[in-house]
Amino acid sequence: MHVLIALAPALIFLVALWFMDSFRLVRPSSIALALLYGAGAALGCEALHGWLMPVAGLDATTFSRYVAPVTEEVAKAAFIGLLLARGRVGFLVDAAVQGFAIGTGFAIVENATYLRDFGEAPLMLWAVRGLGTGVLHGATTAMAAIVGKAIADRHPRLRVPILAGVALAVLTHSLYNHLLAYPAVAAVAMLIALPVVVVAVFERSEKATREWVGAGLDLDLTLLQLVMSDGFQATRFGSYLRGLPSHFEGVVVADMFCLLRIELELAVQAKAWLIAHEAGLDLPVDDDLRAALAERDYLRRTIGRTGLLALEPLRVTSHRDYWHHHLLAQGSGIRRPRSGGAPRKAKP
Repeated sequence: MHVLIALAPALIFLVALWFMDSFRLVRPSSIALALLYGAGAALGCEALHGWLMPVAGLDATTFSRYVAPVTEEVAKAAFIGLLLARGRVGFLVDAAVQGFAIGTGFAIVENATYLRDFGEAPLMLWAVRGLGTGVLHGATTAMAAIVGKAIADRHPRLRVPILAGVALAVLTHSLYNHLLAYPAVAAVAMLIALPVVVVAVFERSEKATREWVGAGLDLDLTLLQLVMSDGFQATRFGSYLRGLPSHFEGVVVADMFCLLRIELELAVQAKAWLIAHEAGLDLPVDDDLRAALAERDYLRRTIGRTGLLALEPLRVTSHRDYWHHHLLAQGSGIRRPRSGGAPRKAKP
């Protein structure tokens, strides 16, 4: 009973979060990886605290209120920061699920350590550990991920958007540890606050996802038809491309046109995949999709950093559309090539 109460609540919340997401874009394998990272972070923090507490000369209460929240939240959020930097998080709900999974892995290891050392403690302790501290670790990392993702959406060029989320997580964690003088109050506070935050985030994320899929699909189809039409040269996009040969070779400009077209095609396919996925359908992955993804990577390499910067004014897709390339690559089982020969190239 002690083990069940100490370890199960965070896992139950994690499973509930995953099922609440109608798109379920976070794969079970990604959740498992986040759990493993959280467990590793807990082991690392345990070793760090064992060394740091005597060095700092702080008592256990002061250390738990002012030092542990910083080290633990930074360790947990580092993985989310990496995912954000690599464009592996599409929506707030995805950030919440992966963040909560990291915190759950952390809580399981931490509570297992307490069970090892204080297994004969009263049942109330394990209720506080499981319903309070266990859920806390998941909730704070989920909040850090949510805030980090929200900032990354608003400021795509910001290098470390996770920092503000980490600061909020540290503050929440420290406040909770201050409330441990009243353990029942702390546990109840977590159980009341978490559902409110989660429901608000999921509602906002669902709305953003549907807006992105619906309005974005219409826009992408319109732009793709324009790019493929005979009147493209008369548009501002065509005029801009016609001015680039003075700065780049003609073959590079041709590659830029190909990249613009392919990215619009992939944007349409990603949104169609999301619509089908929400409806419970799995669209077949064909060789054309694999070829398009490989061609996109090849074109980005051949165009080069300077060429891609010159192409930025023609970007008509949002920063989130960079993530859907990762989504399609996952669905097609493609690994990004490091080097090698050129794939089939379409000519404009």
